[in-house]
Amino acid sequence: MKKRDKSTSTAKAELARLIAPVAGRLRLAGLLAAVSELLWAAQSALVALAIGGLLAPPVLLPIWEAALGFMALMGLRAALDAAAQALASRGATRLVSTERQALISAAARLDARASGLTPAELASLAGEKLALLGPFAARYTPAEMRSRIVPLALILMTLPFSWIAVLIFLIALPLIPIFMALVGIAAQEASEKQMAQMGTLNGALVDRIAAVTDLRLIGAETRAGNDLANVFERLRARTMKVLAVAFLSSTVLELFSALGVALVAIYVGFNLLGEIPWGSWGAPLSPEAGIFLLMIAPTVFQPMRDLSAAWHDRASALAVATDLAAAKETLAREGTLLGYGTPEKPLPPATLRWAGLALRPAPNAAPIRFADGAIAPGEAVALSGPSGAGKTTLLAALAGLIRPDEGTILWGETELNDANADDIRAAMGWLPQAPQFIAAPLAEAITLGREGDLNAALKAAQAEDIIAALPEGLATPLGDIGGGVSGGEARRLMLARAHHAQAAMILADEPTADLDADTAQAVMAGLMGLKAKGAALLISSHDPAVLAACDRVITLEAGGLQ
Repeated sequence: MKKRDKSTSTAKAELARLIAPVAGRLRLAGLLAAVSELLWAAQSALVALAIGGLLAPPVLLPIWEAALGFMALMGLRAALDAAAQALASRGATRLVSTERQALISAAARLDARASGLTPAELASLAGEKLALLGPFAARYTPAEMRSRIVPLALILMTLPFSWIAVLIFLIALPLIPIFMALVGIAAQEASEKQMAQMGTLNGALVDRIAAVTDLRLIGAETRAGNDLANVFERLRARTMKVLAVAFLSSTVLELFSALGVALVAIYVGFNLLGEIPWGSWGAPLSPEAGIFLLMIAPTVFQPMRDLSAAWHDRASALAVATDLAAAKETLAREGTLLGYGTPEKPLPPATLRWAGLALRPAPNAAPIRFADGAIAPGEAVALSGPSGAGKTTLLAALAGLIRPDEGTILWGETELNDANADDIRAAMGWLPQAPQFIAAPLAEAITLGREGDLNAALKAAQAEDIIAALPEGLATPLGDIGGGVSGGEARRLMLARAHHAQAAMILADEPTADLDADTAQAVMAGLMGLKAKGAALLISSHDPAVLAACDRVITLEAGGLQ
């Protein structure tokens, strides 16, 4: 129980922090909506004076004057409501977009070793989960402010006419927040389970999409589909549970508000008939007072009714805040890459040197120490060594994708740091072992919006046949992992990207791994074509053919320098 109380307290604190930047706008929206609702009391008074005079002369306010006043107030209320809704909507949109941008920006700056938050979890949190903060901000927050202002103001307006009506309000109104709090516990638990299942679904879906080719090869499509259907069914059940709690809370709270209004109506009716002469400060209610009380009674309960209708939005927002706080804590533990990820002008070709490097292959792993090294423009150097010796880690550090624990990396005389990492990376081409692209048409995935001769780049990478075989050629949409092409074809397309960018240095991680001899030869030919243009090559590989093709080999020992 203490653990849950601590979790709830953390979620509330995180939710308060999230709302803080737009709290002023949301409070103003709630205030405008409250003023609009209180204007109903003025409209009710106009109606009461007009009709009351017809029931018991003299006429205190002509019908036409009351109608004009009523319509004018209606127009004012419509303007106030529109302004309040616009403010709340803009505040909610800003809240969601700001947090989404902050989350994605933080995830985009994670270094190459980060493993705490999977892409599926990030997509689920940044997508559908963060979107649930919108209804909370736009509906619940203004409704909460209205519930603090409107009922009290209307009760004070009621007091001069009838103390018994005030007593009914004071008894019925507190029951609503009491039951809201009780229902809120179940609503938050249901929402948290729904959030967890939503993340599970996204993870399962990403895994199945990534493995669709393998699933077809082993004939496991049906089983994979059934497993995914089971995950969908569990999410459906969780969602229905949330909806059931929401409908239950609304039903219970509507009951109390309806009873409160009914009791006021019964009292007013019997008082006007003379059956209940007490409760109105000694004298029976006038028709005007009775009509006024009947018209404002529903409005006394309306803010609480709206608050209860939005109560499940609060429960969902608390669940999202819990997940968001956990994600931020995870991201804070991860390392960040050097630089800021902004497009910069590449530095001129220069010798890349490193000295005294100590790098951790994983956040909590022991550091590996590397011998000093250098690679000059136009030189092809291979990194060799057993698995775990740190080849991939060294390549990532040289690209600024991992912060060194010790040592320096120099591009010419420029030291790699946050201030110039983007400039240095702009001069590099990065070929990871697992191909990576932007999810866009193939032409854009290769050029990245830069000017240049795309056809020449495809020819240099021996990738023209790949384009010819695609259904839409260069307009074919390409997934972020190169969906629709084989692993060897994806690497040749990455080479075409490097040729098009005219990178001064290429960092390649196992470029021929798992490729047949012909494809591996084509990939190496593309790399050597870059070398012929003056680019430096630093290639991590176990392949004897790759090692033989390079000018020299840097051999890394298991465990690094001893």
